[in-house]
Amino acid sequence: MPKAAVQAAVEVAAQDSSVEDALLRSIRIPPRPSLLVDLQRELAEGDPSPRRIARIIGNDVGMSGALLKLANSPFFGAARKAKSVEQAINFLGLNQCAALMTGLLARQAIDGSDGALNQFWDTSARRAQALVFISRRLRIAPPDISHTFGLFCDIGVPLLLDRFDDYAETLSIAAQDAGRGFTAIEDARHATNHAAIGCLLARNWGLSPDVSWAILHHHDYPVLDDESTDDAIRSLVAASVLAERGIQRYRGNGASLEWERGGEPACRHLGLEDDEVEDLLDELHETFHTDH
Repeated sequence: MPKAAVQAAVEVAAQDSSVEDALLRSIRIPPRPSLLVDLQRELAEGDPSPRRIARIIGNDVGMSGALLKLANSPFFGAARKAKSVEQAINFLGLNQCAALMTGLLARQAIDGSDGALNQFWDTSARRAQALVFISRRLRIAPPDISHTFGLFCDIGVPLLLDRFDDYAETLSIAAQDAGRGFTAIEDARHATNHAAIGCLLARNWGLSPDVSWAILHHHDYPVLDDESTDDAIRSLVAASVLAERGIQRYRGNGASLEWERGGEPACRHLGLEDDEVEDLLDELHETFHTDH
């Protein structure tokens, strides 16, 4: 390539980067909560202490109560009921409690106290539940990683709703356009997409790299056949396709563009035959009913 052409390419790339940086600066990415920083610091110790973690969580009365409520829910509580944060940690394990706290902190940071995004968070919690179930059944990821990915999978959506007045319209278009990919439509209208923004938040919050990369690729179905991508990331993406299918069925929606796009490569990656998929979705459906 001639020197002038190389220089021009570099200048264009730099310009595109500056435009992208300016866009990202205009989107409100909540900073990592100090409580999460303290939790992650303790978890990074060679021998993290449940008592110290309980003390960190206990400094926020609202978070403590919300964690106990979640820990004692039908999905997590089983026969034992935790009466303190330390008991909840002992019952569920350090990593699972940290995953639950991370989700609670995300809701607090993004939704505030007005509850305007209740339906979004309900769907996120349902997806997290489905991903934990699928990951346990197929043994593809630790429960806390699956849970966090499920909660944060679409975390870019409320951030883009806050940034762009017409983003709700974009979501509606993307959900009905069979010809173009979901994130391609977002990119065309807003020069970014919820997967990229969600990945950025996950990285800024110090979440697992598997979680942040799976968020980035969760609508990128060709990645499921890309052997250069880590298997753990592809497995999370594949499981998310099954989870979304399960949620749609639970809500009585027969058709799904995302299942038509990603269902076949997801099942192929997970090594599932059609009858195994149906059995898994039936069990997931039953799990959803049991939880209510």
